[in-house]
Amino acid sequence: MNEPASRKALVAGFALFTLLLTAVFVALGVWQLQRRTAKHELIAALTERLAAAPVALPPSAQWAALNPARDEFRRVSFTATYAALPDAMVYSSGSAVRKDASGPGTWAFLPARLPGGEMLVIDAGFVENTMQDRGVEDRAVNKLVTGEPVELTGYLRFPEAASWLAPAENRAKRLWFVRDHLAFASALGWGAVAPFYIDLEQPAPANGIPRPGPLDVHLKDDHLQYAITWFTLAGAVLIAFAAWLRGRWQSSVTP
Repeated sequence: MNEPASRKALVAGFALFTLLLTAVFVALGVWQLQRRTAKHELIAALTERLAAAPVALPPSAQWAALNPARDEFRRVSFTATYAALPDAMVYSSGSAVRKDASGPGTWAFLPARLPGGEMLVIDAGFVENTMQDRGVEDRAVNKLVTGEPVELTGYLRFPEAASWLAPAENRAKRLWFVRDHLAFASALGWGAVAPFYIDLEQPAPANGIPRPGPLDVHLKDDHLQYAITWFTLAGAVLIAFAAWLRGRWQSSVTP
């Protein structure tokens, strides 16, 4: 291959590489803008659900049709009786939906029975407990189990999926690190429970422990910054290629 043909092949190769890299960066930028649009729609939907007046808990015949995309964070009111069964605790280093739970502690999950006999799970609130002392948690939840029905208001929530980074549960302390109420029910003998759990808003115990409360969802929204970064990288690649091509051209015409 002569030298001019070799140079043309080199330029063509770098041009193709530049176009492919630019296309990838532009596609990533567009993807971030699409995610931003979807995130804004989700924020609007969640804000509307959290602000809405509570409605009656759907009957058990409708539970299978509920799903997170349409029903997560819907406010509901109902009557239930806390069951005299072991509770489960879920470790938390801080909450993204509760400003009053910013430090380490545990969320208290208790099974409860509806008037029709169906079982569901209640996240009764936050227990500040840096050392995850089981005695502290027992004292916090034992007073809730009175055998009397209670009027409750809270939010529909769905189980979390465990990541490979999540620590294994501590069965001796009944301590988990993922909000998967179905796993608690299986491990602790609660029987069949609703496919969702209730994040309790009210009522609160007289001493505020466990501490339920209203949710305030703040989803991270930095997709625009990421999109700008990807588009900037696409521009930088094109500029770098143009500078390289100009340098090649100038060297080829210099005597």
